[in-house]
Amino acid sequence: MSKFNHSVSRRAFARGLGLGLLALGAGRFGMDQAAAAPADGALFGEQAEWVQKYDSDARLSVPRTTTPILSSQTIATTEQAVALYQDLVARGGWNNVPNQTMKVGSKGPAIVALRQRLMITGDLDEAAGTAPTFDSYVEAGVKRFQARHGISATGVVAQQTIAALNVPAQVRVRQLEINLVRLRAFSGNLGSRFVTMNIPGASVETVEGGMVVTHHQAGVGKIDRQSPVMQAKAVEINFNPFWTVPASIIRKDLIPKMQADPNYLADNKIRVYNSAGVEVAPNAINWNSMEATQFKFRQDPGGDVNSLGFVRINIPNPHGVYMHDTPAKGIFGDDFRFVSSGCVRVQNVRDYVAWLLKDSPGWDRDRIDEVIRSGERIDARIPQPVPVYWIYVTAWSNDGLIQFRDDIYQRDGFGAGAVTVSAASSSEARDGGLLEPMSLTEMPRR
Repeated sequence: MSKFNHSVSRRAFARGLGLGLLALGAGRFGMDQAAAAPADGALFGEQAEWVQKYDSDARLSVPRTTTPILSSQTIATTEQAVALYQDLVARGGWNNVPNQTMKVGSKGPAIVALRQRLMITGDLDEAAGTAPTFDSYVEAGVKRFQARHGISATGVVAQQTIAALNVPAQVRVRQLEINLVRLRAFSGNLGSRFVTMNIPGASVETVEGGMVVTHHQAGVGKIDRQSPVMQAKAVEINFNPFWTVPASIIRKDLIPKMQADPNYLADNKIRVYNSAGVEVAPNAINWNSMEATQFKFRQDPGGDVNSLGFVRINIPNPHGVYMHDTPAKGIFGDDFRFVSSGCVRVQNVRDYVAWLLKDSPGWDRDRIDEVIRSGERIDARIPQPVPVYWIYVTAWSNDGLIQFRDDIYQRDGFGAGAVTVSAASSSEARDGGLLEPMSLTEMPRR
């Protein structure tokens, strides 16, 4: 593929979204800038902020956006991004980066190729030059690129980052075109308050008055147990819930776990009941058969072990999925968060619940914390049910940044391997042997 003319690329990007190729001047480099997100207010004071530090201009930092992914602004800027990338493709796209690990201190021709690649998409200013050395300016550009692609901003160019860098420009522009259609499908009135869960981004945002109030990382459906695209409404919060294990989980997960470890049920506080509702000892069941599917398995409340954590958000829908807390909070620090059986685990779930219940009398943050501490089974109705949208968007643009995510369920139509897919092994190991909730058709209220 021919090299892209850098002077033209700078004009194209400045003309389109101001994505990056900024005329900063060499003297502007060397400046440490934290990407601070706007305050969400006292109610959400514990909301974790995503702070990145860049050894470059403030305009190369990636702060948390306050523009909803489902908004007219995002549609408009994604339209501009489509035109921008179409122009980029017409001019030759970008060069590939050699398949080798690179970090601060690395030297050689691969660093020159990396610099050129980052410059084309505005992640590194042309003033940084094309020296064959990986310095702090290149590190800043790599971090910016990683943040735009949902990769942990380490500044180290390893396998996942290289794969994202080398996705062809033609694929990226097609992603933008496909996802623009998806975004336009939500161009109507979504409600004054609503929740968006983007599956490829494994993220949740709460929106009120046209602005994002809280951001949450999420754990979503595995490739073989996918979270559905749907519209629902949050109607109720279940505090300290029981969890009744669905038949499919009994077959796929619980029986193998008991075969491997006869103490699994006791260790995870899961009780067994027969058809008459009488508790049965686990050793009374033949675990080398399907006999277990004739019994009901219910996990006691308790955020330290219950697969639902401390909270379940009831969003009635034909798929039987829902949103919930989790005791396996380590997954929220991973890039690959496709670890569930279809339901969605929510980071900082107390902030999320506090926002959902903000108009419910008697349910301020102190009350929420008190109920969770008590361990008591309590339900809180949401007076005005809040619309919840589970969407599948792998490319979009807002607040001057073009974002891409892995086409994890291969719905963009490029086939396996066309768009980078993260490795799952480290994330899945974090579950610690817990069963994962899936479709829930029965949950005891008391």
